[in-house]
Order: sequence, then C-alpha cells, then structure tokens
Amino acid sequence: MQYRHFSIEERERIQESLWDKESVRAIARKLKRSPSTVSREINRNIPSSRRQYAPRLANARALEHRTHRGRTERLKNEIIRTYVHEHLIGGWSPEQIAGTLPSDHPGKTISHEAIYQYIYAQFHRGGYGRLLGEDLRKYLKRGHKRRIPRGARRGKRIRPPSKPSIEDRPREVERRKIPGHWESDSIESFNHRPGLNTLVERKTGLVLITRLKEKTSEATARAIVRRLASVPTALRRTITFDNGSENWMFAEIHSLLGIDPFFAHAYCSWERGTNENTNGLIRWYFPKGTDFNTITDEEIARVELALNTRPRKRLGWQTPLAVFNASVALRG
Repeated sequence: MQYRHFSIEERERIQESLWDKESVRAIARKLKRSPSTVSREINRNIPSSRRQYAPRLANARALEHRTHRGRTERLKNEIIRTYVHEHLIGGWSPEQIAGTLPSDHPGKTISHEAIYQYIYAQFHRGGYGRLLGEDLRKYLKRGHKRRIPRGARRGKRIRPPSKPSIEDRPREVERRKIPGHWESDSIESFNHRPGLNTLVERKTGLVLITRLKEKTSEATARAIVRRLASVPTALRRTITFDNGSENWMFAEIHSLLGIDPFFAHAYCSWERGTNENTNGLIRWYFPKGTDFNTITDEEIARVELALNTRPRKRLGWQTPLAVFNASVALRG
C-alpha cells in the first residue's frame, strides 16, 4: 500500500483526540492508519516548549521537508501566474487565491503551498541571497526574508495571581465550534503612542478595530464595551487577554457585558493565535511605525470591512462577516 502523507485535517483530528485523552490505537482506528504511524507523527511534532501536539507546526514541517526533496511546483501556466500576481498585489493571501482560482478559471488549480514556493524561489539561499526574479514577498501579509515553520515561542509561563487564567477557560473555546469566544489585543501607534484595540471572534474570524485615544485600561475597556454591546448576549461568551496593564479593567468589562474574561500565560502569544494572526493582517495595511493620528476613522473602518469580507479557507471560502451574521440570525 502506498504511503499517504497526513493532511492538516487529519492532524487537527489527532489534536482533538489527544484533548479527549484517546489512545494512539483509538486515534489510528479513527484515521484508518497504523498505530505506529500515528505514534511517530505525534512524537516528532511535540515542541519541547509546550509538550502538546501542534497540528499546524506539524503540517508546516512536513511541507518544508517535502520542499527539500525537489518536488516544488512552478507557476508555469500563464493564466495561473497572472491570476496569482494580480491577487497578491490586491492583498489576497496564497490560500485565498488557491481557493478561488477554480471558480474564476474552471479547470485551473494551484495549491497555496506552490504559490509560497514560487514567491520564495526567486532568491538564492532561502531568501537571504541574490534576487533572481520579482520580489513578491512584499505582498504577503507577513513578509519574511525566508520561510520559517511556525512554532511555539519559548518563554517562562507565569499564571497571573489575580486574574482568571486561560487554564480555567472552557475547553470548547479551543475547538472553535461555538461562536461567541473573543480575543483582545492592542496595536501600538508611532513611538509607542495609543493605537488600536482589536477584537477577534475565534470561530468566524470576525474582527472589530477601534481607535484608542489613550493608552489606559479605561480607554481599552470603553472600546471593548462599545463594540461588543451591540453583539447578542449569546455571542458574548468569553474574552481572552494578554497580560498588559491595559486589560486591568476586565472585571468592569465582565460586569457590563456579562462576558467571562481569561488571561493567557505570559510570553505565550500563541495562546491568542487568532488575534496575533489578525493583527499581522492589519499591519499589512498599517505597518509598524504608523502614526494613527494621521489615519482617519473611515480608513480604519475600510480595513475592518476588507478583512471581514475576504473568503477564508476554514470557513469553506465564506467570509467572516457572512458566517457571523448567520450566527446572529440563528440566535435572534
């Protein structure tokens, strides 16, 4: 029997099964894989910094490994290459481009991994050497010189003594099955001045972006309450913060909105990965060093709308706004 590489969907099922404390043999039966294959997959993809199976990191490592075996696809078709270029310049991600290409050009397909390989293949030495072709990295939301598999950041975990810990947060939040679980963060302006508050709903990816007039916990609390007050109560279940002092008024937020607050461990930004990734997308529009005093509320609103009306792979290529509105209607 020919060996099949694990898909990202299979790796996410492994993670969910491990959360449910299922045995390796039970997971193997569910995936129709041999126990030894599943065991190797789990053991080789548990970062020492977190001792948990990480499906996204495992998938990135597998793709990177396959890349080194010379199986890199190229965008040789002119129609596909033109489509990729136009949409990269328009701010689309490789996954969005790969997901919508077949509907715009029936019979034409390309994987998002092939697009990434094409972008980074324009350089010697994995991105640090001489440019051979066009530099397309600048069109990526998080353009790096070279591709680095995403993993957990090392750091000492500190449980805040006086704040509700993420360890006590309901497990359902991790699975993204039920809407109403939010993450909150701040984006600084030029020279560490007040910038933006961002709120992201974990299941749908809907983002709410609000200007902060002051760099205080009061200003942050006002922004959060104002944006979430219009959201139905059923979609205000939990909110997860980092340990910044701007989040110290979490009790007041809970009192006004009825939303349960939780705090991630210190130095563990991956525990709020949805918000971190979304902030990276926002930075594509407003790079570091942006002075938000020069940005109008209308510009901020346009960026919010742009992010909420882009198709997402994990939503079946629906938009965050459409999926969130459907959730509101179901609970209305």
